[in-house]
Amino acid sequence: MDKVLRRSKTNRKLAGVCGGLGEYFGIDPTLVRLAWVLLIFCAGGGILAYIIALIVMPEE
Repeated sequence: MDKVLRRSKTNRKLAGVCGGLGEYFGIDPTLVRLAWVLLIFCAGGGILAYIIALIVMPEE
């Protein structure tokens, strides 16, 4: 079975981006969400990266 990167419909808080990344890489989506928060506060590019991922990633 091929792994496909998609936004999650079941494991979502906002748009399913972190849930989809967690499912794709086989890690807990909460860790992905924490990484996004760190990117937002440390680098400031997390918001832009999230919006780009929201646009680019198809939904399940």
